[in-house]
Amino acid sequence: MRIPLFKPLAPLGETLFRRVWSASVLSNLGQLILGVGAAWEMTRLTDSPAMVALVQTALMLPLMLASVPAGALADMFDRRKVAIAGLVVAGVFATLHAVLAYSGLLSPWTILAFCFLIGSGVSLYSPAWQASISEQVSPDNLPAAIALGSISYNLARSFGPALGGLIVLAFGAQAAFAVNAIFYLPLLFAFLLWRRQAIIPRLPPEGVGRAMVSGARYVSHSPLLRKIVVRCAAFGFAGATAAALAPLIARDMLNGDASTYGVLLGASGAGAVVGALMVSWARSRWKTDIVTSAMMLVTAAALMIAATSQNLFLTCVAMFAIGTANMLVIALYNVTVQLAAPRWVLARALSLFGASMTGGIAVGAWAWGVLANETSVTTAVVASGVMMAILPLISWLLPIEEKSNDTAETVSIGFEPDIALPITLRSGPVVIEIDYRVDPDDAREFYDAALKLRPLRLRNGGYDWSLSRDIADPGLWTERYSCPTWADYLRIRDRHTAADVAGQQDVSVFLVKDCPPIVRRKLDRPFGSVRWKHDSVDPKKDRQMTIAP
Repeated sequence: MRIPLFKPLAPLGETLFRRVWSASVLSNLGQLILGVGAAWEMTRLTDSPAMVALVQTALMLPLMLASVPAGALADMFDRRKVAIAGLVVAGVFATLHAVLAYSGLLSPWTILAFCFLIGSGVSLYSPAWQASISEQVSPDNLPAAIALGSISYNLARSFGPALGGLIVLAFGAQAAFAVNAIFYLPLLFAFLLWRRQAIIPRLPPEGVGRAMVSGARYVSHSPLLRKIVVRCAAFGFAGATAAALAPLIARDMLNGDASTYGVLLGASGAGAVVGALMVSWARSRWKTDIVTSAMMLVTAAALMIAATSQNLFLTCVAMFAIGTANMLVIALYNVTVQLAAPRWVLARALSLFGASMTGGIAVGAWAWGVLANETSVTTAVVASGVMMAILPLISWLLPIEEKSNDTAETVSIGFEPDIALPITLRSGPVVIEIDYRVDPDDAREFYDAALKLRPLRLRNGGYDWSLSRDIADPGLWTERYSCPTWADYLRIRDRHTAADVAGQQDVSVFLVKDCPPIVRRKLDRPFGSVRWKHDSVDPKKDRQMTIAP
């Protein structure tokens, strides 16, 4: 289907998204100016390539470490409030960073520490913002809005680094740090003005730890999301040299200054804007695997050019190509995650996606920096280009299936289980047994279809899944799995998606006519259990088995 030319910009017609998106451009601009100021200040304070590369690691590492709990918080609580909290954290530490810089109290390790702390606030904000995009635009505009979310960063990156270089040259790194602190304010006000209509859940939220486990469990048992996490980590690691060693490319290979470094990052950012505008067009014509593999080869070639060029224009062309290719790869993976993950776990899935990418970049920046320290910048960039050229093989090993957003929509089961015991939400463990009556002639086909239920049960919160066949009655099969508590079982019911229902229907076609599945729900009584003997009721009345319909 041919995509209209204006389609990539259609989400900007929706007021809320336009307001937040516009403010995010300024916020991202400040973050990029911070990166330029910190990296160039590091080249002034130390001659170690590894320390310069660690600036990128310090900015990216929080996105790897803190984004997963941040994603859990965004799924548990009001995403608007979580985003505001993240922006406040980033703004406070950015302000303190600027004050210390003007006081002359910064050292290489202090710079790294504040880059990490500011990045921690951004990592708290980022999953909440990305997961809330679907609440700010209509479903038809979602893919384009996701791409625009990436454009907001890369639009700033197209001129932010160059502006940052000029600020550093004219006023010093202290001014760059101050601008970063100021530019968080418009985005903070934009979220304060958003009157989000929060959906009140019928069940109490999970604890942060349990929510993180739930998100990791969902991704680990979702073949599509698991593949994307692995592929993003490898891509981030291989391509980390483009940003991490750019200051050294500007200084050592091009004999430039902070403005040269800003021009290189500006060229990369401009390429990323072009790449983001091509996302809808590329998705409509080719499969994700084809586009991402081609962009990996483009990145590899551009890295080779950047590693050997001593001409500013040629290096800018290479950085432009790297920016375009990287944005297409990241945005296509992002769209795939947003369409594949259901709403209840979306922020956590996005945080794990972001953690894999930024974690790969953080580790890659350190590794390539060490290699550059031991050999040369050229050797490190060439090595990363070689690794990038090999990465398209991953598309063959871990192919991505195209998904529709319809399969990730939650659906209502339509009935509540019968309860005769005085159980509470904290009662458990709970054992679920489902009996299927199957014609023995269809046993093999039924078995193959039933095995596909395993990842569906496990990713939604079940454990100890098994499938058994009655040796005295070969037509009787029993599916069995457990849940930690009654509340966890109710959450599983609320998490059913269209894909889960389709998997159950694939099993149902093999059932004997007029013999529907029989579901038994049992409260497990482990050996040594004491409390149940006294028929005691949970003292926490707010956890009683009284839930909203």
